[in-house]
Amino acid sequence: MLLSALYNYWVVVLLMMTGLYMVIAQGNLIKKIIGLNVFQTSVFIFYISVGKVTGGSAPILSQLATVYSNPLPHVLILTAIVVGIATTALALALVLRIRQSYGSVEEQDILTRDSQC
Repeated sequence: MLLSALYNYWVVVLLMMTGLYMVIAQGNLIKKIIGLNVFQTSVFIFYISVGKVTGGSAPILSQLATVYSNPLPHVLILTAIVVGIATTALALALVLRIRQSYGSVEEQDILTRDSQC
């Protein structure tokens, strides 16, 4: 099997490492949330890639289809997308509240201001 045939898995690894790096290396809370979203997107792509059946058709009984594709991974990803949007909205609301309280969204500024109080 050629490595180029598995390009979607390489994209998953690249997005996952990029998102993880953004969460660890960035001090800005907004950038951390974006990193979490990139990481989450890589998980979505992974599950969709694993759920794909080569030559599979929709799970509708017919005489022509012999291999069926399972729709459950795709349905679960749709649910995960909705949960991810709600989580991102909540995180952004919390960052807004933090900015109102501390005057900054930089992690280092928040930690130094919190230690002074």
